[in-house]
Parts: sequence; C-alpha cells; structure tokens
Amino acid sequence: MSRIADHVAAHVAQHGTRLTAGERRADVIEAAVKAFASGGLAGTSTEDIARLAGVSQPYLFRLFGTKRDLFIAAVERAFDRIELGFEEAAGRPAPEAEQIGMNPVLFSIGHRYQAMLADRTLLRLQLHAYAACDDPEVRVVVRARFAHLVARVAELSGEPAPGLRTFFAEGMLLNVAATMDLAEADLAWQRLCDGGPA
Repeated sequence: MSRIADHVAAHVAQHGTRLTAGERRADVIEAAVKAFASGGLAGTSTEDIARLAGVSQPYLFRLFGTKRDLFIAAVERAFDRIELGFEEAAGRPAPEAEQIGMNPVLFSIGHRYQAMLADRTLLRLQLHAYAACDDPEVRVVVRARFAHLVARVAELSGEPAPGLRTFFAEGMLLNVAATMDLAEADLAWQRLCDGGPA
C-alpha cells in the first residue's frame, strides 16, 4: 500500500470522510517531490509519480494538466519549505555571531540551511529545478522563487546586498558540497582549498 493510500485510510478511519481534493493534491505533490528529486523533469515519468502517489495516471492529469505543471508544483513546495525554515531560524537569532562580526539572523538562517541539506530529497529537487531552467515556464517560476527567497532573507536579516550575495554564494557552495558528501571528506576538501591534489 502506498503512503498516500495509507494516509487516505487513516483519514477515513479518524474523520469518517474521504480526503478533499486539496488534501489529495497535496499528497500527490509530496509524491512528485520524491520522484522528481530522483529523476528530474525529463527523467521522471507520470506513471512513476502516479504509482508512488497511489492514484491513477488520468487522475494525476485531472489534478495537474501536464507533467511540467506538476514539476513546478513540486519545486514551489521545496521553496516553501526552505522559506519556512528560514523564517523559523530568523525568529531565533544567534547572539554569539556578533562576536565574530556576523549578522545574528543570517548566521541562524545559515545554520538552519546546513541542517536542511541533510534532506537529500530537498537538495536534489533544488538542483533539478535549476537544471530544468532550459524550460522557459520552469525558468520563470524558479527565478521568481529564488528572487523572493533573497528578498525574504534581506527582510528578515536586514543584511545589505553584498552580504546577501556572499550568503547565497555560500549556500550554492553548500549545495554542491552536500551533493558530493564533502562534509564526510574534510581532509580532501581542505587539500583542494590549499591548491594541493585531492
């Protein structure tokens, strides 16, 4: 039984009602997040997503007109999670950051993002979102969501543009390092930074 089928059964048992269309849509997006994180826009079939979601392929297309629409919904969900994590972290600024000349809110957001990178699904979906920007419709959404995230971090932290640029550049470096599991190979990373052979 799929995770969504289990969720439907549990919901019916608890509430005596079936899932609403909105709840089913949310569950399908969660399945799509996992599937697209693995195969990206081009390499993921709607059959695989439907199977993972526990729904029929025709039902999938009733909820989302195209595979691209579903991919965009999954990417939006990933950006929502990142933004929510940043907002929560901003509510707990790190006062010790001031001792090393760092913005306490930005420091806290950065630490939250590092923790979020342990979620390989979220990490890989982000990378697939950037890779899919050859598609004009995907590019419009990814560009808008990234710009919104930068603006939100600026609003939460009060950090001026140069500091934000550095923060997001470090974030991209963290994405690449996390993808290659460089956190598990600190010595190799250090040798690369020092210009020596890995």
